[in-house]
Amino acid sequence: MNESFDTELLVPNIAQTSLTLPGRRIRAIWRRVAWHKILLFGFSLFLFILAITLMKEGARPLAPLVQTSFAVTNPANSMGFGWLFAYIIMSGSPVAAAALTFFDAGVLDQFGAFTMITGSRLGASFIVLFIGFIYVLRGRDKSASLSMGLLSLAVTGSTYLVGLVVGLSLLHFGIFDHWQPGDGMLLNSVLDRIFDPVVGLIMGWLPEWLVFLVGLGIIMLSFSLFDKCLPQMALKQSHLGHVSRLVYKPWVMFLLGAAVTLVSMSVSVSLSILVPLSNRGFVRRENVIPYIMGANITTFIDTLLAALLLGKPLAFTVVFVEMFSIALVSVLLLSFGYRRYERGMLAFVGWVTADNRHLATFMLVILLLPVLLMLV
Repeated sequence: MNESFDTELLVPNIAQTSLTLPGRRIRAIWRRVAWHKILLFGFSLFLFILAITLMKEGARPLAPLVQTSFAVTNPANSMGFGWLFAYIIMSGSPVAAAALTFFDAGVLDQFGAFTMITGSRLGASFIVLFIGFIYVLRGRDKSASLSMGLLSLAVTGSTYLVGLVVGLSLLHFGIFDHWQPGDGMLLNSVLDRIFDPVVGLIMGWLPEWLVFLVGLGIIMLSFSLFDKCLPQMALKQSHLGHVSRLVYKPWVMFLLGAAVTLVSMSVSVSLSILVPLSNRGFVRRENVIPYIMGANITTFIDTLLAALLLGKPLAFTVVFVEMFSIALVSVLLLSFGYRRYERGMLAFVGWVTADNRHLATFMLVILLLPVLLMLV
């Protein structure tokens, strides 16, 4: 009698526990969600779209300034202009977006927009090196401080310059001119209803030439806020310690660099992940090369989004050709002669860091190159 009574008491308790367990799990998951980061991401996306719209409206009045005062009249000029522009604002993505808005406004042609985007990425890769150079001036180890920046610049420069020839050829023959995204009229209509009143208010208060600069400032703010939305993962949380052997496989690192940059939409974030890995001995310099190659392809995702927001089909083609060209060059390098390419990149970094005169010469050349392109 007592046994049956005890069993009857236990049954409802077990049922109650099983019914409440999913609810507890949902509540636990709900509490772990970083809602403030989700809201911050939404706000950064709002600012990004607003910035592209403002830059689009403000680009047209800048046409005389860009074409005469800055003498941007050919693809070489526009490449140097994008390169210097990235130096000045210490970022490449806003400059790439600016190139598309200039193209939309008729300030640049298709080739000029393509080379300006290429220049913006070269300028952005130099920024990592420049920060390392500052560390050297402060007495830090020269090789450790500069290796990452030099490799980033060397890999980016070698692949992008070859990709430049490939991309300009593809644009010239119009191979991808008909590869366009689907009709975005509904999306553009919704966005116009949301952002047109805000843009109209800003343009009513500011002179036309200042609207572009305001948009540029807002897009830089949006990228900064987006970086803060990303989770900060420690090495032990990422479980990379258990798969450290994979970093010795170039294709794995290539895909990893592409995937991390695709998710973060930021080369600076994806490359910063390499710092703790390098400090703990998981990644050597040669392992970083294919990672940078992969990151240099998917870093155009934000620029591709900007092209879609502009609603100009040929702007999408310019960015797509840029991605395709860099991907083609990178895949060919990984498939044929990668070890020779790797030795070349490491030898170059070793030569630059071996002597202060080599370093000073290289820094001077890399600073003067965009200026010379502006004078062509």
